[in-house]
Amino acid sequence: MPKSRNFVTAMKPKNIKISNFNYCLPDERIAKHPLPQRDRCRLLCYSPGSGITDSVFSELPGLLPDDAMLVYNDTRVINARLHFSKDTGAAIEIFCLEPAEPADYAENFASTSACSWLCFVGNSKRWRHGQLTMTVNVRGAATVVSATRIARQGNASVVRFEWDNPAATFASIIESAGEIPIPPYLNRQSEESDAHDYQTVYSCVEGSVAAPTAGLHFTDEVLRSIDVRGIPRRRLTLHVGAGTFQPVKDDDVALHTMHSEFISVPAGLIAELAETDRRVYAVGTTSVRTLESLYHIGCLISQGQWTGEVPQWYPYSPDHPDLTVRQSLEAVLAYLQAQGADRLVASTRIIIAPGYTYRIVRGMITNFHQPRSTLLLLVSAFIGDAWREIYDHALAGGYRFLSYGDACLLSE
Repeated sequence: MPKSRNFVTAMKPKNIKISNFNYCLPDERIAKHPLPQRDRCRLLCYSPGSGITDSVFSELPGLLPDDAMLVYNDTRVINARLHFSKDTGAAIEIFCLEPAEPADYAENFASTSACSWLCFVGNSKRWRHGQLTMTVNVRGAATVVSATRIARQGNASVVRFEWDNPAATFASIIESAGEIPIPPYLNRQSEESDAHDYQTVYSCVEGSVAAPTAGLHFTDEVLRSIDVRGIPRRRLTLHVGAGTFQPVKDDDVALHTMHSEFISVPAGLIAELAETDRRVYAVGTTSVRTLESLYHIGCLISQGQWTGEVPQWYPYSPDHPDLTVRQSLEAVLAYLQAQGADRLVASTRIIIAPGYTYRIVRGMITNFHQPRSTLLLLVSAFIGDAWREIYDHALAGGYRFLSYGDACLLSE
């Protein structure tokens, strides 16, 4: 498999100024709700050879090349916001970020008496100690749920949840009592419609606190049309963390700390990627990060340096072995075989920025991203300074931005 074109090899990622990736995004251009029909959103298409063209997302199947392979993220957004009240009446919001004990997502969701999560706590000053409780109706049974703050981790807290109904799992508790966590830039409260709108039609693996939003445009009809064209569709999982909304606060990108995210990829897909001559199109930046992380995991394994997480700056290390895609993915497969595992479970902190060489991804479907964001850096790493032309075109042409907005199809 050939490497994707790298438009910006002269740029050193650690020297990037995030102020160079800014643009004016008026609030009225941020889509507050999706269109009634998901696949009727607009689709901006770009490739270096063809430039910019305007389309509609329902036409995506006919716009993909014959030799494409589509890879998408099947994560499902959980009802991560839990609302407790103190005896004083003070409202305390607990935003579940990732499991602490058990650390495995599936095991944690299956817990039937207690579990712990790393959480953001809203109105934190009003809850310094003690236990919060609420009563939840879980499938017809009243269940008393308690929350206790047991540790601090930076600006987050580890919260232990306990409940008195052995028939209730933590998954069923947050399903019954929680609220879908829509993005903060929507500047509105969650609504009943978000429980449906903020999930992809193929979501099935619970764990995200934000949706892989490029996938929100797909409908069953679009997926069937892709199948009719004979374009393979493959799944992987990245659980999107709240860090995806974390702004780059320092102008020097080198000072920004990337958040860690859980990934899970079947060994069968890794083997297929090692052998395929198809052009891999990633649905969303989460799929991009997962696929590109796979390559670097293989390189780390080959160096005997794999510890379970891809470090933020590893792709740019002078000690990087620069393996072929096949060599790298075969190293991953050998590692899994030695472990007796049928899938790779890992974490990644990879930052993809101008100066990065794409190894697996040769096309992507993505939304329009926030100014001064690491997601905009990722897009620029793929298409270079053309991102400015694309975003100027979208702003002038009435495109809708961010999670519930319109989409782009970017090809090498």
